[in-house]
Formats: sequence, structure tokens, C-alpha cells
Amino acid sequence: MDLIDPRPHTFRVSPPAASDPKSIADARERFIAAWGQMGGVWGISRTMAEVHALLYITDEPLCTDEVMERLQISRGNASMSLRALMDWGIIVRTHKRGDRKEYFRAEQDVWAMARAIVRERLKREVEPLVAGLYEIRDLTGVDTKPPRARRKASGAEEADPAAIHHQRLDAILDLMVTIERVSETFIGPAGRGLQAAASILSSPLLGGSRGRKHRASSPRAEGTGAAAESEHDQERRS
Repeated sequence: MDLIDPRPHTFRVSPPAASDPKSIADARERFIAAWGQMGGVWGISRTMAEVHALLYITDEPLCTDEVMERLQISRGNASMSLRALMDWGIIVRTHKRGDRKEYFRAEQDVWAMARAIVRERLKREVEPLVAGLYEIRDLTGVDTKPPRARRKASGAEEADPAAIHHQRLDAILDLMVTIERVSETFIGPAGRGLQAAASILSSPLLGGSRGRKHRASSPRAEGTGAAAESEHDQERRS
């Protein structure tokens, strides 16, 4: 009589060897494609994002011809993308001894890269918006009237259009200027404020990722989560 092992069997698929060139090449191609899809989040083209991804994930600096060959893009497209990435400050030009070609390499410090991206987005988007809002604010002159509505002879209140207009613009301006100042504090070229801010936001005290993991692993949290899911299911059924 054969004995059956009651223990469950776990089947594991062995990952490919880390030194397998094909696996590394496939992983790099997938990274380039994924980074290219994220280009819209930056407000840049897919090709520009793919060029940056290629330079970031490749071990050695690449010249324009190599970028063209790897991504199958035209010389004009490659040159324009490389020039734009240098303007953003996330790649730099370099040279190889004995080679007259220009080579390019990407910033490898992800926090420096993030600061450069945020700084460029501020310069291209937030700063022009703030300047435009100030110009719009000046179109109607300086508001010298009290912000509250003026009263009619009957005692009812009538909204002052100029006061409301200025109040709403000032609220937007206060918000944008605050965002601009806070961002500049965290993205200083020599500082590591952005990384420090991320560490603070991910701390358990502020409910960051570590805090969520800790709460999810506790029995009380599991019970609370199950109860919340049950209530949610009841609401959907009703």
C-alpha cells in the first residue's frame, strides 16, 4: 500500500540566471517600454522617455548612432531628444579617449534625477502659471474695498463682483506660491530635501507604507478590514 504524503507540495519556477544575456536584454527592453509609457506623466514625448530609459539602464555611455540603432529612431529624433534631456539636467555629454564622437550618460542617482524633473516642471509649468495669475489679478486693479458684500438699503447683502473676483484669484495665487516655495525647499540642487520628505511621508506615524504594512499585519487591523469589507458588500447589494 502506497503512502500519500499529506504535506502540500509547492512548485517553484527557478528564475533565469542573473548572468543570462538574453534575460538581461529582455528586461532592459521591458524597462524602456514601461518608462516610455510614463513619458506622458512628465509631459514629454514617448521617444524622449525611451531615450532616457536606454541611457539609464545601459552600463556604458552611448553615442547618437547607438541610440538610433537601439531604439530604431531617426537621427533628428534622437538628437532632439538628447538635447531636451540635457536641458532637463538628467543626462550629460561625455567623451571617450581616442573617439571624436559625443557620448551621453544618464544621471544614476534617482533622487537627483527626481529633483531635476520636479525643478524643470516648476520652471515650465508652475512659474508661468503664477506669472499669468498675477497679470490677470492686475487687470482689475488693486481691490481697496472690503472683501465682504456691501449692503443694500433694504438690509440684504449684494455680492461685490470685484471683491469676489480678487478673493478667488488670491486664493489660487496663495496656493500656487506655497507649492512653488515648498517645492524649491525640497529640490535644492545641493540638498537632499526630496528624499528626506519621502522618508517622512513613508513613516508609520504619518500612515506611510511601513505603517500600512504594520497595521495590516495586526489581528485588530485584519478584523477591522474584514468588517469594513463586509459593510461595503452590504452597501453594494442594497
